Amino acid sequence: MRRLLASIVVILVFAVAAIPASVSAASALDPAGESPAGSWAWPGGIDEIVSPYEQPAHEYAPGHRGIDVAVAGSDVVSPADGVVAFVGGVAGRPLLTIEHRGGLVSTLEPVDSELSAGDSVTRGSVVGTLATGGHTPPGAVHLGARLDGEYIDPTALLGAAERPVLLPCC
Repeated sequence: MRRLLASIVVILVFAVAAIPASVSAASALDPAGESPAGSWAWPGGIDEIVSPYEQPAHEYAPGHRGIDVAVAGSDVVSPADGVVAFVGGVAGRPLLTIEHRGGLVSTLEPVDSELSAGDSVTRGSVVGTLATGGHTPPGAVHLGARLDGEYIDPTALLGAAERPVLLPCC
């Protein structure tokens, strides 16, 4: 029985190691080769996740491709330095998309903004105000993150990802 359990543990370790790097926010490296884990600012000024990331089973499957974060007041801030890529409505939701270095892109919604595509923003600078609409509960903003075009869980970038804990098997 112990041998079977040990074999299962080894298989699971190798299976986790085989997960593509593109699905992990911690795998996004800056040009210096350092992980940006914990380098993003909380967009609402409060480090409280009200709705977590839910990885979809495949590209078109249901899931929550981001997190909903509580907002203190109405200001929404940029999670990191970058350049505004899009400001406007999508499916009736006002949103703002920012391109960051290292292939990272963040999306904030519902956010009304006076910014325009091409404007530079800095980490923690106000980029807009919380609007209504979208799927978030009142007083929350949705933060989505993509790495090289693939959705990732932004909690590691915010420094909020829980570390896995290995438990003894016997």
